[in-house]
Amino acid sequence: MILPQNDSAFFLLLCALLLSGCANLRTDKTQYAGMDKLLAKANYPAAIAKIETAKETAYTYKDRVVYFLDLGMLLHWNGDYEKSNEMLEKAERGIEANFTKSVTRSASSMIMNDNVLAYAGEDYEDIYLNAFKTLNYLALGLNDEAFVEVRRINLKLVQLEDKYDKVAQKMNRAEEAHETFVPGTSHFQESALGRYLGMMLYRADYKWDDVRIDLEKIDRGWKLQPDIYTFPMPDFSRSTQRINAPKARLNVIAFNGLAPDKKATTFYIHTEENIIVLAGTAENYLGKQSLSGLSIIPWDGVNEGYHFKIQLPSMKKRSSTTARIEVEVVGKTTQNLQRLESLENVAIEAFNIQKPLIYLKTITRSVIKGLAAEQAKQEMTKNMDSGLGFFTRLAADLLVDQTENADLRVSRFFPAEVAIREIHLDEGTYTVRIKYYGTGGRLLHTDERTDLHLKANQLNVLESAYLN
Repeated sequence: MILPQNDSAFFLLLCALLLSGCANLRTDKTQYAGMDKLLAKANYPAAIAKIETAKETAYTYKDRVVYFLDLGMLLHWNGDYEKSNEMLEKAERGIEANFTKSVTRSASSMIMNDNVLAYAGEDYEDIYLNAFKTLNYLALGLNDEAFVEVRRINLKLVQLEDKYDKVAQKMNRAEEAHETFVPGTSHFQESALGRYLGMMLYRADYKWDDVRIDLEKIDRGWKLQPDIYTFPMPDFSRSTQRINAPKARLNVIAFNGLAPDKKATTFYIHTEENIIVLAGTAENYLGKQSLSGLSIIPWDGVNEGYHFKIQLPSMKKRSSTTARIEVEVVGKTTQNLQRLESLENVAIEAFNIQKPLIYLKTITRSVIKGLAAEQAKQEMTKNMDSGLGFFTRLAADLLVDQTENADLRVSRFFPAEVAIREIHLDEGTYTVRIKYYGTGGRLLHTDERTDLHLKANQLNVLESAYLN
């Protein structure tokens, strides 16, 4: 290889090489093209094949957790419960290991883009993967194993805020820190879905005091978490009724929509003497998590007149076509389902804990890199002619911009919402239809189950989904 004969040409070549590699920092989502249509038709085998084919191309080694989550959820929807649990278990282990590494690296990776690090999962993914492992075990008739997963949901919720306190403490010890890192707060302390699954398991074991406690926890969640539970609480009066054979309980659990995606929001930084200023305000990104003083940050030694671009990730809801869900037990009854949990609201609420840390870390990283690039440009272009100097400055600016892409990794196949209904019927075999309606009463999808056998004194859970 022949090296360029001067520093300027070498710098341009280096920029070009680095830019060509920066694509690896971007979140690859090509594997999701056409996926919405497959999900709307419940063509899960085709969706699974698409993800498996993309394993080595769209999912790098640092994105393995996303792959395990994507595949695990699709296998669940396809009714392949054992394989689903295998993938979700790998995802859970990967999340734990990657988060632990991220805590130890926080002080040393202040200038490293999060895209470079192995994905440690979003908190709602880490919590709800246990809910779907619970449902997998229930479908397999393994109630004891299902109990373990329910308990893990509750444990993770207790630890949710504390885990980011540790990250903030590490960041505050970094020499690049110019402001105090403080995580946001979250009101997400109780999962109605997790408690509902626990209630059903306790009831199957005739532990009525535990049933009462779980239902009280759901009620507490509704009162303390108004940003999550923005709809009326379901009527649980049938849940506490004690019935005997030949009566049986049918618990319908229906999921609809898709959980939020991540989108990039662009902001601009400019500098004054010894301060940096974010164009816009912290509230534009942090919302209710806003911490005072984060729009204007003291920065000793910085000169005026520098301008940098940054990208920050945000959770954005994906619109669902479902307005109402109905269960029809043919020849017996037709009833509306009641909303139990908004996974999309939880995803946004949990993400708010990280937002102040992401915000301040991104600003710190961008300013450090931007100032270094400005100094390098000045040094390298002071003896250049105007034309070459222009292209050198342009290459340096592009290099900094290309390495500042927001980390948009997130799994794609968790649902947006869950609704429930409990029906008491005689033991026997039934045909049951779960109907999903859009606005104006338009029927969107019917999930029909024939030969559904209900037995007294055991769990009879019917799960359905329309991911559109």
